[in-house]
Amino acid sequence: MQDDLAPEHVHPLNPDETFRFSCHPGVACFTDCCRQLDLALTPYDVLRLSSHLGLTPSVFLHQYALVEQEEGNAFPLVFLGMVDDGRASCPFVTGSGCSVYADRPAACRTYPLGRGAFTTPDGDHHEMHVLLNEPHCKGFNEGEPQNIAAWQKDQELAIYNGINDELLRILHHPRLKDGHQPEAREIDIFLALYTLDTFRNLLLDGNISLPFSITENELQEIAIQDLALLRLGIRWLDHVLSEH
Repeated sequence: MQDDLAPEHVHPLNPDETFRFSCHPGVACFTDCCRQLDLALTPYDVLRLSSHLGLTPSVFLHQYALVEQEEGNAFPLVFLGMVDDGRASCPFVTGSGCSVYADRPAACRTYPLGRGAFTTPDGDHHEMHVLLNEPHCKGFNEGEPQNIAAWQKDQELAIYNGINDELLRILHHPRLKDGHQPEAREIDIFLALYTLDTFRNLLLDGNISLPFSITENELQEIAIQDLALLRLGIRWLDHVLSEH
């Protein structure tokens, strides 16, 4: 997955437009796209990957991720750390494919599509897609024609897109668009979305005071459900950013 594709290799897709793509061990370039890439992880990616590996999110972040603050980004970016094998390979790629395939990140699931989503001030949600037709990839000669909806269903993207879109209200918050630079507390809350085990312990032990009340049922839910806790963290950060 490259960031520097020439314009002629990036094709905007209409919802009903079809494309061909399939990746499997019989394709000559199999797993080449799992190397030499900058793979940004979302909080939900980390939740799924850490669960797959039997690790806490905090341990996963320490062992497999790099947290970087890049110019132009309000919040830090979390990247999957690549293996120093001369090819910058994904740590989960093997000769037979992806060892965490069932819980692979959203970017891996979406490829060869690129997806952009945004919400207008009046609350309408929009998304757009492009086809990333990388010249080296032979997968475009494989499979039956399909459209965006069929690909998303096959790749089980609904839950990934849904949670990642909830995070948009943070990443596209009006205060950030007005030039607000997140304060240390806001960055800490953002990173807590990636370390849900630590967040949960601090919350349940009374070491975190939320700026809004939650019901007893909600408290019981977040005590055992990572997805509910992630949504609570997004709500918390949204509330803090909107305080001013």
